[in-house]
Amino acid sequence: MIEPNPEPRLCHFKGMGGPCDLAVFGAPDSLLERLRSEVVRLEQRYSRYLPDSLVSDINRKAGTVQSVDAECAGLLNYAEHCYRLSDGVFDVTAGALRRAWDFRRQRIPSPAEIAAARAAVGWERVEWNGEQLRLEPGMELDFGGIVKEFAADRLVALITEAGYRGMANLAGDIAVTGPQADGRPWMLSVRDPQGTNQAMASVALNKGGLASSGDYERGFTHKGVRYSHILNPHTGWPVSDAPRAVTVIADHCIMAGSLATIAMLKGKDAESWLVKLEVPFLLCDAAMNVSGTLVTP
Repeated sequence: MIEPNPEPRLCHFKGMGGPCDLAVFGAPDSLLERLRSEVVRLEQRYSRYLPDSLVSDINRKAGTVQSVDAECAGLLNYAEHCYRLSDGVFDVTAGALRRAWDFRRQRIPSPAEIAAARAAVGWERVEWNGEQLRLEPGMELDFGGIVKEFAADRLVALITEAGYRGMANLAGDIAVTGPQADGRPWMLSVRDPQGTNQAMASVALNKGGLASSGDYERGFTHKGVRYSHILNPHTGWPVSDAPRAVTVIADHCIMAGSLATIAMLKGKDAESWLVKLEVPFLLCDAAMNVSGTLVTP
């Protein structure tokens, strides 16, 4: 018999570049520690910021044929799917564009710098057969657009396998095993892209995952022009007329995250693209108008 309004056990830590929160009903310490260890494992394998990660090793060996394990192959296959779904704007080789753009210093690169960075971008130039990979010299992979969401899905899979219910929140990318123990949905706050302490919206999540993408983290304004850190790999420049933020709910967090990011990359066509896909979403445009199927009347 389920007790009335049971409270989950909470666990807070840092990982994947931000704050992480776990909420698991009845979880023993051993499960919470296993979940934390899984986040560490995935970050150590797929972070481009760690010199000894698998991704860093793959990038160092660009120009050679490399075999990868099943987990990495799954991520590469999903990345290829996103590339085709997005008409080439979601590209895990586009991280090379950061060689030109420095959003921390709010510096606009020269056309020559952008051209040099773009020369190392293009999934269509990657040789991938499902087991072996070859990047052209100078190219590199960046799983930053999918690995955090993949990790959230992995955690709820482990929670489910252990026979518990819960939620994993990895810096705003969220996955749940299902409703809470008493049948209530998880009530989640969607961040205000202007950085205020108030939420842009509150969303109920009963299953799957929720993820957001936006330019509130690293974008900047120069001479009245807003430069989003969401870069179009076809041009090397920030996406023009991009929304300030997009939030999507999908069957899995990795799906929600990639759809939100692709929508940002679609610029002015973001909302019509999401409507066509018939996915639940919220969109905040440049004028801070909020629209989408998740808007509460």
